[in-house]
Amino acid sequence: MCFSMEWLEQLLVWCVIVGAIVAILRLVVPWAVAQLGLPLVGQVLNIILYAIICIIAIWIIFTLISCLMSMGGGGIGLFPHHH
Repeated sequence: MCFSMEWLEQLLVWCVIVGAIVAILRLVVPWAVAQLGLPLVGQVLNIILYAIICIIAIWIIFTLISCLMSMGGGGIGLFPHHH
């Protein structure tokens, strides 16, 4: 079932994982770019990183909407539904 404790736990774990990956990339990318001496590449990678974050946020929002609409069992199955 959508919005169960297991479902919420999985969502929060994925949010923590994505946040950790973003934090690591934000530390590593400037250092690597400084070693290469290409500041433009760092800015491009930063834009790509934020684009990926926005795509993930949109996916989660539409998944939540789908979960709300599928309380009867239908809808898009983006997150696991525990029956």
